[in-house]
Amino acid sequence: MRPKRRTGSRALRALAVLLGAAATLLLGLLVAVDIELRATFEGRKWALPAHVYARSLELYLGASVTADALHSELDQLGYRAVDEPQRAGQYRRRGSQFVVNSRSFEFSDGLEPARQLHIEAGQRIAALRDADGQPLNLVRLEPMRIGGIYPAHFEDRELLRLAQLPAALVEAIVAVEDRNFYRHYGLSVSGTLRALKSNLAGGRIQGGSTITQQLVKNFYLSPERSLQRKLREAVMALLLELHYSKAEILEAYINEIYLGQAGKRAIHGYGMAARHYFAKPIDELELHEMALLVAVGKGASWYNPWKQPERARARRDLVLQILARERVVAAAAAERASQRELGVVAPENSGFNRYPAFLDLVKQQLRQDYRDSDLRAEGLRVFTSFDPTVQGELERAIGERLGAVESRYRIAAGTLQAAASVVRIASGEVVAVAGDRQPGYAGFNRALDARRQVGSTIKPAIYLTALEESSRYTLTSPVSDRPISMITDSGERWQPQNFDKRSHGDLPLYAALSNSYNLAAANLGLELGVDRVLDSLRRLGLEREPEPNPALLLGSLALTPIEVAQLYQTIAAEGFYTPLRAIREVYDANQQPLHRYHYRVEQRYPRAVMHLLHYALQGVMRDGTGRRAYQWLDREVAAAGKTGTTNDNRDSWFAGFGGDFLGVVWVGRDDNGSMPVTGSSGALPIWAQTMQGIGLQPLASGLPDGVDYRWVELPGQLLSAEGCPGARYLPYLAGTAPSAVSRCGRTAAGRQSGDWLAPLRDWWRDQRR
Repeated sequence: MRPKRRTGSRALRALAVLLGAAATLLLGLLVAVDIELRATFEGRKWALPAHVYARSLELYLGASVTADALHSELDQLGYRAVDEPQRAGQYRRRGSQFVVNSRSFEFSDGLEPARQLHIEAGQRIAALRDADGQPLNLVRLEPMRIGGIYPAHFEDRELLRLAQLPAALVEAIVAVEDRNFYRHYGLSVSGTLRALKSNLAGGRIQGGSTITQQLVKNFYLSPERSLQRKLREAVMALLLELHYSKAEILEAYINEIYLGQAGKRAIHGYGMAARHYFAKPIDELELHEMALLVAVGKGASWYNPWKQPERARARRDLVLQILARERVVAAAAAERASQRELGVVAPENSGFNRYPAFLDLVKQQLRQDYRDSDLRAEGLRVFTSFDPTVQGELERAIGERLGAVESRYRIAAGTLQAAASVVRIASGEVVAVAGDRQPGYAGFNRALDARRQVGSTIKPAIYLTALEESSRYTLTSPVSDRPISMITDSGERWQPQNFDKRSHGDLPLYAALSNSYNLAAANLGLELGVDRVLDSLRRLGLEREPEPNPALLLGSLALTPIEVAQLYQTIAAEGFYTPLRAIREVYDANQQPLHRYHYRVEQRYPRAVMHLLHYALQGVMRDGTGRRAYQWLDREVAAAGKTGTTNDNRDSWFAGFGGDFLGVVWVGRDDNGSMPVTGSSGALPIWAQTMQGIGLQPLASGLPDGVDYRWVELPGQLLSAEGCPGARYLPYLAGTAPSAVSRCGRTAAGRQSGDWLAPLRDWWRDQRR
């Protein structure tokens, strides 16, 4: 019998050891789970996307903001038109008179407060007052959020503190999702027992989840349905409640919950959902809108208000009934809210990244200073120079003009493509980019990535090279437009032709440029030297290193539209080089400044020399290949520009500028096929319509030091006077104007000086000749 007692004792000891080991293992697992839970909850919970903002619209007396432009800006910012504005984000328009209840926004230099504005806007801001009628010097509307750079899982959210949510929304979430939230310890006993009964009976794995369990499920666990995962969920929910307050748990749930989809972009959290469905911040939501968001929380796909409006409305109304029953809101208020429409914005207006071409430029510049992982996870706020008004005009012009060209020349609709950029000359800031004819297209960005031969848009660099050599060239120096035939270094014969297949002999330098004669540009470029022209291109901003062959003089060089814009920015800025930029400043998730992209400038050409080139490029617009622009522009708007057309009409270009904006447009086919259009019939109309729409200002009329204007008779290059036959008023660098005077010029000079015998002396001198 004793051995049996020893055997039983050993069995008990073994069982005790086994149970102790199991308990130790379970305790270890519990501690590991607890460590993981706390580390994640107390650390960085989410990978936050970088959000990108447009420029802020500044309002002040005299600001060039039309009534329609202000109206459009308010609509794009999600302001609601009402009869009597009472809350932030509302406005009223009556003709040119606006009443706007603005939103507050934290700018880098301080808070712009929410307030009521009384604005009169015709072609400019004519009056700007506060609610008490006091004049205001400057008001900045909040910048439009135009896109983001998202984590690999494409989750987008706007983190909110619990105190930032409307109290009614918080109460609604609790009342509908977990009315016992403040009384349980993470688990719903009745719900868990009900789910356990179903699961043990072999049915579908069920939930019975509290808000805490839902947070654990979404935040920590995989979507698999198993009893093991359900037990792990319950344990983690208890641990979460043990360590953290109800407010902390509810705040995390409100920021984590999945509430919709915009393409690849997943909408998480009530803050982002408010912007997704209603295009407004969460503190502006009305009762019927809050109820819809809570309704969608039950199943974002099933209750999608765009795809299933009736189902979404039924669920929303049920939420309102629950809120009334739980006395979260008055029954009458719930009834009124149930009579409202869903009120969601149009689906195409719900998403960010409506301007992917511009965002590509922002990303390109950000990656020079930030790692890609930081851009996708650190919650950066990126403030840019993007102007939605200019972008809208550019997109409209591309759509209308390309359609007109295709119709006029009987080209199949959708065959032609376009790319363009618009730059604010004074700062070198890019304000609009189009990478495709279709607005909002997120694909191949032709503005940044399509390298096409630039054609005649390269010619200003040739003439600039000549004009800088003032001892040899002026605007009236004769340039040969005679045929060329030569063997290049590659052994090929180069024999360029003019567009009209004719040569025009010798003609003044400015006329050769304004008429875009190929032979004149080639002769002049060869006379100067291709290497010197290349050096001019580098000084203008070219960063590539092309081969110095003669064909480069006629635009064989392949560049992207944004690269062409860089060259012309230096020209438009009177010889001052500024690297094109799209970003103004970057802030971290805590609104602390990380990087300010300051204005950088370097003078690379004398203003006087560049003034001569501006004169010649204005001639392109007045008398040459760019004159068609004045079908859209007012004749009083002095502008400068250059058309470009490549061999077989494969590319159509126009680059032009006024006093405030520079624009570059390319039109062509993706298959590099030929077209029946030139620079003046394809790209130029898009540029001209865009500039008309944004109110292009004329070139400044000031005269830089070292430039003198003279009346000169051509082709003889004789000093003359106003009113003399063939006389033209032309700029010269000081000391380079012709010295010989024409007969008419001497006569006019004599009359001005009071010497009435001057005409007789001129007659006698002519007779003796």
